[in-house]
Amino acid sequence: MMLAGQPPVNCADLYDDHHAVLQVCDLQFRSFGQWNSFCGPCETVSTFEDHIPVLQMLETPGAGRVLVVQAGGSTRVGVMGDRLAGLAVQNGWRGVVINGAIRDSAGIIALPLGVKALGTTARRGWSLADTTKGQNVMFGGVIFIPGNWVYADQDSVLSGPSHRLIHEQS
Repeated sequence: MMLAGQPPVNCADLYDDHHAVLQVCDLQFRSFGQWNSFCGPCETVSTFEDHIPVLQMLETPGAGRVLVVQAGGSTRVGVMGDRLAGLAVQNGWRGVVINGAIRDSAGIIALPLGVKALGTTARRGWSLADTTKGQNVMFGGVIFIPGNWVYADQDSVLSGPSHRLIHEQS
């Protein structure tokens, strides 16, 4: 399922056409949410085993953006569950890419949202972490820059220039 007005993303073809300007994330993500394919302008948050910063971001208007979460690669504690994913949908976020884990995957799968994460867990965090928002984050060999675009499909996550590289097919 795709967001109305959003063309499907094929990361392999997109990379072939724009390899000079796209970065390919080396991490092997799992797909959650109804949308296996999504794209949008990047917004970032960095935290470690603390869902509160993710909650705070997803409570704001998404305006079709993709939230990239640098969660330190931890699969021990989930930084987003179905309640937060529901907020993302309600507030117009197109997708979430997490260098870490989610929880409540069955609930997230039912939502019209794209979600990429390293894995799942039942555990949630109970302590606050140092957080940055709206700053460049790096993982999987990619620097995710707020305002640049994020593209995701079943196979990959890409990041590129601050303008959209996919256009509606006639």
